[in-house]
Formats: sequence, C-alpha cells, structure tokens
Amino acid sequence: MGNLLLSSGSDKSPSDHVNGGKFIAKRISNGMTYYFTPFSDSPSHTPAFSQNQSHSESTARTLLLFFSWLGARKVAVAKYRDLYLDRGMDVLLVQSSVMHFLWPRWGLEYGMEVLKVLEEPQFAGRAVLVHASSIGGYTFTQILTHIAQGEEKHAGLAKRVIGHIYDSLVVGSLEYMAIGLGKTLVPRLESFVKNIAMLYFWLFKSHTADLYNKSIKVFQNSPITAPALFFFSENDALCNPADLEKLIDRWRMRGMTVESRKWKESKHAAHLRCHPEDYLSTLEKFLNLLPISSPKAKM
Repeated sequence: MGNLLLSSGSDKSPSDHVNGGKFIAKRISNGMTYYFTPFSDSPSHTPAFSQNQSHSESTARTLLLFFSWLGARKVAVAKYRDLYLDRGMDVLLVQSSVMHFLWPRWGLEYGMEVLKVLEEPQFAGRAVLVHASSIGGYTFTQILTHIAQGEEKHAGLAKRVIGHIYDSLVVGSLEYMAIGLGKTLVPRLESFVKNIAMLYFWLFKSHTADLYNKSIKVFQNSPITAPALFFFSENDALCNPADLEKLIDRWRMRGMTVESRKWKESKHAAHLRCHPEDYLSTLEKFLNLLPISSPKAKM
C-alpha cells in the first residue's frame, strides 16, 4: 500500500490547472485530480481556447477512474495515468486516506463525494473504466455500496462502467487488513501495528468489522457486471489468493466475463514494475475487449 497518506499532497486550490506538457491537471478536491489532454497543440490556438476546447470535446472520451494504493508516490501513479492518457482517455485520480479505512463511515462519506463528482456535468454520461489498486478497491466498494442501496439517481454509474480492473486487491480475513496496515503505517513495527489493529477491530466491531463484512458482500454481489480483470500474486501477504479465486469463480457463475493474471512471486501494488511486459500485454488484451472511445493508438 505504500506510506501513510492523509491528503493529495498538493497545496493548490481546487480551481488550479497544471500543464504537464501533454496534459492538463485540474484539482477537484483534496484527494481527487482530473487529467486530460488538449485536442490541439496548434500554435494558432491560445492557451485559453485550447483549454476550453479540451473541456468541451473530452466529454466524449472514456473516463479512467483510478483508485490508487495508500501512500502512492506521484512518480508511480504517473506511470498508470500516462498509460491511459496515451490511449486517449481522460483520468480521474482518486486517493484515499487511511482514516477512510479505519473508520468506514468516513469511507462511505468519501465514496459519496466521489459519486457526486462523477455525476457532475463534465463527467455525467461518460463511459467509465475503473482501475483500483490495493486499498483503492475498498474505496471503490464504498461507491458500490451507495449504488447497491437502490437510489435511482446513483444507479446510472453502474450502467456507465464498461470494465473494471483490480490490482493487488486486499482479500481475506481481518488479519490480512491488519497486516496491510502494519506494512503501510510503520513497516519497522509491522507486528505491533497488526496486533493493535486487530484489537481496534475487536473493540469497535460494530463500527469497523461489521461494516467491512457488509462491504465484502456488496463487492461479491457487485451491481457492476461489465468485464473485469484481476492482477494478483501467490506471495502477497495482503491477499489470500484462494479467496480471490473463489470470488472470480463467483462472478463467472453470474455470467460476467472475468480475466486474471496471477504470478507466483511479485510485489503488492507493484506488478507493473515487477512484470512490465506481462502486465502490459494482459492489460492491452483486456482493453481491446471493451468499447473504449479513443482516437489514440494502442499502448
């Protein structure tokens, strides 16, 4: 999951734009940033014209909703962001705080915040591709929880999702979650943090463990039935591969198209770095199955 992250690490106001050369970054909120590429780099266009043109025409593009792992570094996130920008998609980066996980009700509130952003005019109606890494899968599940509650105004997102990708999903018992916190918060005191986390889950069971179990059921019966792809490894301390494979089988029994790539050895939330060629070829094959609106070439 990386190091502890309490904010997006930016001190810019939500209205600021950053020109990254081939893309523009707009900070939506403390944990959300929107990246999009201008349609024209022609010198005859003023910066303001180019920016307005991008905002208007990009609404026809597929939106990649990227839920990063906890404490993800900008350089690491950029590799995933650029993969999708280069393919002609826009990217909405969603970063989570450890408190969204430790106190699930805050996670649900954050999920609603993300959901409302996706329902704003610049995003509403656009096809959505989800890529969630590690704890990012938990954050996405909070959005699914709101959709599963049956409110018609939120049901539209489930129909807009054309595919969902899960990288290093945290799957298993509470102990796996506690291990993840230990590796994330204070790696040198991993065992101590794990034990404290287990005690915390026990003391506040109705506010933590019970809600985690509800989230797991929501994910197992996800209202999104678009094609899915899972990346995982047998040696991931934060994931029980047997439980994940049961989930994959469950989804396939529901009639969903589910692809997966498992490695014997890899690193949590770093499969792209450990197995770049294999990762990219698997991702490319999966994306080719989806109705992605993109003027750009393949990866």
